[in-house]
Amino acid sequence: MSDLLDTRILIDQAHRLAAAARQAGADACDVVAVRGMSLSVQLREGKVEGTERSEGDDIGLRVFVGRRSASVSSNDPREDVAALAERAVAIARATPEDPVAGLADPADLARGWEDLDLLDPNLASVGELEELARRAEAAALGVAGVSRSGGAAAGTGLGGFALVTSTGFEGAVLYSNTSFQVTAIAGEGTGMERDSDYSVVCHRNDLETPEAIGASAGERAVKRLNPRKVETRKVPVVFDPRMAASLAGHLAAAVNGQSIARKTSFLRDRLGERLFKSGVAIIDDPTRRRGLASRPFDGEGVAARRLALVEDGVLKSWVLDTTTARELGLKTTGHASRGVGGAPSPGTTNLHLAAGTETRAALIGAVKDGLYVTDMIGSGVNMVTGDYSRGCSGFWIENGELTYPVAEITIAGNLADIFLNMTPADDLSFRHYVNAPTVLVEGLTVAGR
Repeated sequence: MSDLLDTRILIDQAHRLAAAARQAGADACDVVAVRGMSLSVQLREGKVEGTERSEGDDIGLRVFVGRRSASVSSNDPREDVAALAERAVAIARATPEDPVAGLADPADLARGWEDLDLLDPNLASVGELEELARRAEAAALGVAGVSRSGGAAAGTGLGGFALVTSTGFEGAVLYSNTSFQVTAIAGEGTGMERDSDYSVVCHRNDLETPEAIGASAGERAVKRLNPRKVETRKVPVVFDPRMAASLAGHLAAAVNGQSIARKTSFLRDRLGERLFKSGVAIIDDPTRRRGLASRPFDGEGVAARRLALVEDGVLKSWVLDTTTARELGLKTTGHASRGVGGAPSPGTTNLHLAAGTETRAALIGAVKDGLYVTDMIGSGVNMVTGDYSRGCSGFWIENGELTYPVAEITIAGNLADIFLNMTPADDLSFRHYVNAPTVLVEGLTVAGR
């Protein structure tokens, strides 16, 4: 375990490869060394079905020869760094020039950062993971109406990366996670329904209790029994927080710098315009303490910072790395994501739709005839046009109350209209990578029978 927690090993590996790249003729370079360890347990009906463990380090090199660049990677600790560097430089010399290629501006690099408390050094053992899964499954099976288990699992992991650049940046970050999940099945034969719940955190002391998660999974499954179909019509739709998070994700995809530069986003000409009602905010915050996707710097060494994508309903920023920022004539937002096998690309971290002022009960209570969505399938979203169509299930709302379960229906509209007609409730909690409160959207088409 001590070696896994020693980031100096990763940094030294990165420095050796960077020095080899300069020796091979690279004008500039950066190296990312990635570490990962995971341990998981799966069980069903109280019996362990499998235990898995994986561990390894990978390293990636990106070199620049003028405006030409190339990336190579290896997962072999015995790899000849000189040969790896020479191969990268040779590939770069044979590639076309890219006018926006290059490392991040040294002025943008992080020079110091706070500890975000991302690492729990006391990782769970196999026995402790098994106990988490077993307790969650038992709680699910204890819910009246649950007929069997769909399985339970628990896992823990340690990850991190070190980044070294020829412009003088050096940094490393380690993080941990522990999680468990359970699936409950209610009913019998062709009338069976299933649902699940889970908890995932950086520090295992922050986990929700297995009893609460198991009971939630069981209750959700039982409530789905005997679903009905509904007539096609246009009604208000309320998204459960787990489903509402996908709306924030669609916004993030539409404002990704690559989509904007390639003109493949329906929002490409909307920067600075109102997209949502007043008061609505969508935030990406890589500096959240114990956040699941937190980091003090991005994949290019640029200092991480909280970014308001939408503020008071107005689109304020794209999500940018250095390359897409240069293409658009802008500055990076510090959102470069990075693996060992290629160049960075822009991506969000801890994304959330901010809480509104109305309660969940008030939002639902105002709906006389509408749909409450608890599950969605498919990915029928066209990011070029904003057209939106997804299969879903949930509960029908009558006179402000959830009445009966519904299934085999589709909701459809356009994201531009969905965004403009969204009202978030005040029940935001930070449980996942992307978080949102309950959300009401006026005027979606619900297609049923």
